[in-house]
Amino acid sequence: MFKFRIYIDTSVIGGCFDDEFAEYSNLLFHDFKSGKKIAVVSNITLKELKQAPENVRKKLEEIPQDNIEYVALTEEAEELSQKYIESGVVSSSYLLDAEHIVIATVERIDLLASWNFKHIVNINRIRGFNSVNLREGYQLLEIRTPMEVIDED
Repeated sequence: MFKFRIYIDTSVIGGCFDDEFAEYSNLLFHDFKSGKKIAVVSNITLKELKQAPENVRKKLEEIPQDNIEYVALTEEAEELSQKYIESGVVSSSYLLDAEHIVIATVERIDLLASWNFKHIVNINRIRGFNSVNLREGYQLLEIRTPMEVIDED
């Protein structure tokens, strides 16, 4: 059975404890815990979590290790993030946001889920990221909110 590999950034994990985002972040975590989907977590996300409140840091522990995949920023991904900056998709001030995108792109993740509407889940940015991805020989990256990727049943 095919299982979506979904890259999650820190906003999705923290969203589990935010009134505005808790319902859908927790439903997505339920899909991870049950094994319907695979959570993909990067070293960038883990680094950001170190600065988060304890309940947010511990949220990942709820996902069985068989249902989580760890990925890291590679030299290839760093080179692609520079292409995003050179193309004006993001400024160097938001390099961390671009790094989430490049890791998911280089690792050929099925989709990236985020609540970051300013720098990630934004139609103009998505088009920009994907235009660079195509130009550089990568596939398109689906970028959605957790609300758009949960199972309805």
